[in-house]
Amino acid sequence: MDSRLLDILVCPLSKTPLRPLTRAELDALNRAIAAGQMHSVTGVALEAPLREGLITRDGKLIYRVEDGIPVLLGDEGIGTVQLNDFPR
Repeated sequence: MDSRLLDILVCPLSKTPLRPLTRAELDALNRAIAAGQMHSVTGVALEAPLREGLITRDGKLIYRVEDGIPVLLGDEGIGTVQLNDFPR
């Protein structure tokens, strides 16, 4: 993702800056999705693994990136508090 775009992207809920998920973070998230343990902030179960994602710099919310396009919808954010083994 273009670094200039990353410099201006923020969480739509908290206005916290975003950064790309690391491989370890993405792997931990996808393990939890495969186990049926992950939900969006509105309670919708996540079924498909993420190929790419953005996380708030405080590590609280994740947003998926689809085909290089960040999906920054507050209702579709994923809270990291659900993840027991999430790298911090």
